[in-house]
Amino acid sequence: MTRITATYDIETPSGLAHAAAVLAGEQSTGTFVRLASETDELRDRSGARVENITQTATAKTPSLPSRKTGDTYERGLVTVSWPMGNFGTSLPTLMSTLAGNLFELAELSAIRLVDVDLPEQFAHDHPGPQFGVEGTRAFMGGHKGPLIGTIIKPSIGFTPDETADLVKTLVTAGIDFIKDDELQANGPDCPFEDRLNAVMRVINDHAERTGKRVLYAVNITDEIDQMWRNLDAMDRVGATCAMVCVNSVGLTGLRAVRSRSKALIHGHRAGWGLFSRSPDIGVDFGVMQKLWRLAGVDHLHVNGLANKFTESDDVVARAARSVQQPISKHGGPAHTAMPVYSSGQTIWQVDPARQLLGNDDFIYCAGGGIMSHPSGVADGVNSLRAAAEAARLDIPLEEFATPNSPLRKAIETFKKPNITLSDF
Repeated sequence: MTRITATYDIETPSGLAHAAAVLAGEQSTGTFVRLASETDELRDRSGARVENITQTATAKTPSLPSRKTGDTYERGLVTVSWPMGNFGTSLPTLMSTLAGNLFELAELSAIRLVDVDLPEQFAHDHPGPQFGVEGTRAFMGGHKGPLIGTIIKPSIGFTPDETADLVKTLVTAGIDFIKDDELQANGPDCPFEDRLNAVMRVINDHAERTGKRVLYAVNITDEIDQMWRNLDAMDRVGATCAMVCVNSVGLTGLRAVRSRSKALIHGHRAGWGLFSRSPDIGVDFGVMQKLWRLAGVDHLHVNGLANKFTESDDVVARAARSVQQPISKHGGPAHTAMPVYSSGQTIWQVDPARQLLGNDDFIYCAGGGIMSHPSGVADGVNSLRAAAEAARLDIPLEEFATPNSPLRKAIETFKKPNITLSDF
């Protein structure tokens, strides 16, 4: 029978073998005592199975508070598998199995879900991205190269008309992509439909005059029925990109959007640090990005190199590359998506961001890297576009930049960050 396999980094005062058995039982047929109805046949058919245990460390103190204590805490990687008969290819039930009550087990003083291996059937049974990279470029009229983008800032506080004024400045400057901040959705001070209509008047007018279609990722995050109404409103005005905060709406909400959307789905991972920041509890991005892609995201945020947050460059690099890998190594549709770099990005991160992917199929969002250019927003956009061309040609920025060019002024303005990519 086909099985799903997951790997956990755990720590325990109870011994790795015992803790792994408790984990497997809790997440399948077992409970705190043996039940008469838990027959050998039932357990063989539906029970989780410990496939491998590799000890990696020991400690004298627990990494997390735990009711059960001991003199020594063993740390190791534990691989567990489940029969697909327990949940089929249901993403919500899969999530309850992979990342459910096991995080609360007293036998575990640390637990982090670090990998999942999905059978091919998942890739067949879920829609995945509706448009992906090629669809994104098609919506823009065949755009070449990475998408140079930015975020509406201030994040919150603009009226619809003020938002549209900033968008006018950005589209005039030659931007490819604009997104709402995750904090701006449908508040009374900036209602969704009023903001959408005001911004799309600017974008549609710009497209008619210049032939360039700028993508606007409008934040539709809300209750499911309201998100559907937001999609209808987008369709009426020709908006082609819906931003969804994937942690806020959950897998079911994301799939509901995918089932109704005629637009790209731009996945924002707001709140991700809650799941990822601690090495002792949480879920790796490599696991969740597979589920979000299966549910339908076309674009997915991966943080940025030399970012303003806590993730290292290696973590960001693995995240960006994972979004372009097939969902299942066993076959089926690849369901690849477009990684979105953001967070403190300037001209300096474009080349390494491209190098670690080996292609131009990404969105590169910069706020201050555009808005703070000494010669204005247009030169900020042009400096990033020049940096992308230098990266494509494999020419160092300092050699590619001509005197007094937007790129040269950006080089002189923005400090070169220290980027460390030990894994690539």
